[in-house]
Amino acid sequence: MNRTTLSLIAGTTALAAVTAFAALDGPSASGAAAPKPAANLPVQRTSLLCPAPSISDIADTAFTSFTPVTQSTPSSGKAQLQAADEQTTDGTGNSRTGQGAKDSKASKGGKKTADKPVLTPKAPGTPATGDTSGADTPALIGTADGKFAPGWTVQETTEVAAGTGRGLQGVTCTAADTDFWFPGASTATGRTDYVHLTNPDDSAAVVDIELYGKDGAIKSPLGENQTIPPHASKPILLSTLTDTQQADLTVHVSVRSGRVGASVQALDGKAGGDWLAAATDPAGSLVLPGIPKDATDVRLIAFTPGGDDADLKVRLASPDGLITPAGNETLHVKSGMTTTADLGAVTRGEAGSLVLTPTDRSVPVVAALRVVRGKGDKQETAFIPATAPVGTRATSADNSAKGTTLALTAPTATATVRVTASAGSEGGTATTKTYTIKSGTTQNVPVPAPAGLQGTYALTVETVSGGPAYASRTLTATEEGVPGFTIQTLPYDRGMVAVPKTTEDLSVLQK
Repeated sequence: MNRTTLSLIAGTTALAAVTAFAALDGPSASGAAAPKPAANLPVQRTSLLCPAPSISDIADTAFTSFTPVTQSTPSSGKAQLQAADEQTTDGTGNSRTGQGAKDSKASKGGKKTADKPVLTPKAPGTPATGDTSGADTPALIGTADGKFAPGWTVQETTEVAAGTGRGLQGVTCTAADTDFWFPGASTATGRTDYVHLTNPDDSAAVVDIELYGKDGAIKSPLGENQTIPPHASKPILLSTLTDTQQADLTVHVSVRSGRVGASVQALDGKAGGDWLAAATDPAGSLVLPGIPKDATDVRLIAFTPGGDDADLKVRLASPDGLITPAGNETLHVKSGMTTTADLGAVTRGEAGSLVLTPTDRSVPVVAALRVVRGKGDKQETAFIPATAPVGTRATSADNSAKGTTLALTAPTATATVRVTASAGSEGGTATTKTYTIKSGTTQNVPVPAPAGLQGTYALTVETVSGGPAYASRTLTATEEGVPGFTIQTLPYDRGMVAVPKTTEDLSVLQK
């Protein structure tokens, strides 16, 4: 039999199979309903990874766990956070295994599990907190299932009284992934930046760390083939990967095998420091929400990974609408090169968010803001990466009666947003308020607080209509004249998953 005959037979068979499938899947002669759209159901299991909080012996860290109340969840479930094995790095970038936590024991297979969890999450709707101190606090690997899984959020907040990185540092623990972008890192004198990599799985992960400066890619063989052992966390000092000193770098973490959680800890010898969370995936238009109204200096760091240059229109979404910062109307980003723009005190005492859009052709870009509050030797630093919209729901944990600012922005269309303050970790009743954010504006909204609040509480933000809406939460804590602060963006929590609905009983096909 020749090739043409075989092709004709194969084509006829395939067409018959497609026709039969369409007959089963489509409306029947008896008037059966068409296939129903996929249903959004709560996720059944999730995981979060928290980096080791600090290298300082005088650091105090609070972990806060919260799961928002979600309809149609199982009545049972659990959530737990346990210490990861610690991997320290020597001057060559190679690793050696260290003690994961003071109270950990080696288990079968070489894993280490904590004798006592850092905290035990409470039922959905109520935050749970746990405190640690010193430089021995390990990275954490957390899992949640059943009623604890949808929207599970863990916040890590650290106060450092003095030394490099002094001030307030905060990060939202992240899910494992395979690709991360960090515009805003540095290897300059006075900066001590670590990229923290945590592997939650039973097999090793292999990771490449690429560095891009103002002139393009920086050769860094030591960044290639970094191995992260199972259930371990590894902080890598960026200055051990290159001799090049640059004030602004874009760090790209790509995973060859496995998956990891990744965050950059950016510590400054004079201007404090904070965690730099991964920016949202490269896109033509970006939103960086919630610049503090009293920011004294704001720097935009941008990078395009594609083969084409990007030309961006730079605008500030203020309480009164979109405005163009004087002297920074546009930004030209050369392909493969980190580009910066100094915006100064761009907010001028009002709430603001930065909105980047293409001037002509859309080219994917990643971006972040380095934000400074205070002056002279009383400066403190934080970062705002470009982020995804709030979407259906986003959550921030570890809020207090004072020192919390919630910024909401609707860059392209008016949005109605519902904000719920949870019960307090030690007592209090949840409360909800609804806000309308006009198109092109940013509002620092009055944060609702639980009635009779005791302890900390969580804020849940939901888009009711319009939008898209973007959000960030700022925590402040001034000590000895230093305006400590940290900013976390609030992207969609991915607590729901689309599950297709079937309309036909196909069990007869098995008879």
